[in-house]
Amino acid sequence: MVHVLTQTQFIPAAPERVWAYFATPANLNALTPPELHFEIFGEPGPMHAGQLIRYRIRVAPAVRVGWLTEIRHVREGRYFVDEQRRGPYALWYHEHVFEPRDGGVQMTDRVTYALPFSPLGDLVHALWVRRQLRHIFAYRRTTVERIFKA
Repeated sequence: MVHVLTQTQFIPAAPERVWAYFATPANLNALTPPELHFEIFGEPGPMHAGQLIRYRIRVAPAVRVGWLTEIRHVREGRYFVDEQRRGPYALWYHEHVFEPRDGGVQMTDRVTYALPFSPLGDLVHALWVRRQLRHIFAYRRTTVERIFKA
């Protein structure tokens, strides 16, 4: 089954500053809860379409998985999309949209995802993954608020 997670957040900062932060793959570590032991490999450099980013993340106690995403689409200052090439999901398509507003930027994350091994994957989603993703995005929201304090 395909699921969608959407989160919208207002960031009280200049659009250029917000874009510069989110368009820097190295900043993923700060946006990920520490208990996930996020580890990015290499120095990905500035974001661009076709860019591959390789990292590892802990999905359960003592279980770390490799993850390879590709930056599929980029429109400078407006949006980018990362899509899983290898990793724990059967589908992972993450849209990041940045819309200038008075006094800042409206940022929307929309993740379309599915787990492998349906119907077992659907059960794992209901029991654990949905809650875990909500936790990750709540952490991200709080971290973004702290980074971009007015």
